[in-house]
Amino acid sequence: MAGFIGMALSYGLSLNTFLVLSVQSQCTMSNSIIDIETLEQYMHIPIEAPEIIEGNRQALNWPEFGKVEICDLKVRYRRNSPLVLQGISCVFEGREKIGIVVRTGSGKTTLMNALFRLVEPTKGSIIVDGVNICTLRLHDQRSHLGVIPQDPTLFSGSVRYSLEPLMDHTDQEIWALREAVQEKEEALDTLVVQDGSNWSMRQRQLFCLGQVLLKRRKILVLDEATASIDNATDSVIQKIMRTEFADCSVITVAHRIPGVMDSTMILSISDGERIFRF
Repeated sequence: MAGFIGMALSYGLSLNTFLVLSVQSQCTMSNSIIDIETLEQYMHIPIEAPEIIEGNRQALNWPEFGKVEICDLKVRYRRNSPLVLQGISCVFEGREKIGIVVRTGSGKTTLMNALFRLVEPTKGSIIVDGVNICTLRLHDQRSHLGVIPQDPTLFSGSVRYSLEPLMDHTDQEIWALREAVQEKEEALDTLVVQDGSNWSMRQRQLFCLGQVLLKRRKILVLDEATASIDNATDSVIQKIMRTEFADCSVITVAHRIPGVMDSTMILSISDGERIFRF
């Protein structure tokens, strides 16, 4: 260390400058090592189920009724870790409106993850309109469900691309967000930057609502969709839900009482093992 300090002083660097450069160099090296460790961890993540399973593909109108049967569902995130869901069983009838109100850590996020197969069941099954979702390819299963998350995600590009990246619909069909879009001169060609930061939280959440309106799925999940928006926007979303999704099964996870007021059934999960139906 003394040799390095002497060399720094010989080049006219002050001791403080030398220390600052040393710390910056050490931080840069540490960050590089962390990147390598992260990459090594990603290389050993278990591979998801195949996206394509030929010979077992569902019709485009599946699910037709939106009935969900959860049968003795047990889920853990690692092989030797404790069960997060410990044998949950319940039935959501088609077109039913289900509200899920639980405290943090009770397992409701794991239940939603299992529905979208972000985590596979350890035991038990989820049956949607008579089909075990674990027998389907991931693309078929996930693309036939709708979701409005708490943190809306937009794609960089245009409003048109964020609303419908697969280009399966015409501009005339993209009507749900016309008020927000009309405020911009470029309309559907208006720029969306990374994460949609040039749009308000209200507008981003309405974008997500527009996405599910275009897809018209029979099962829709609202994962605390109104937790980060104002009451006025919450009321707008609730009104649209009552009118546009009357014939759909809607599963709502909410922190506010108004978010589940229209539910026909309320579920409460306690420590991932008990469900009460009201």
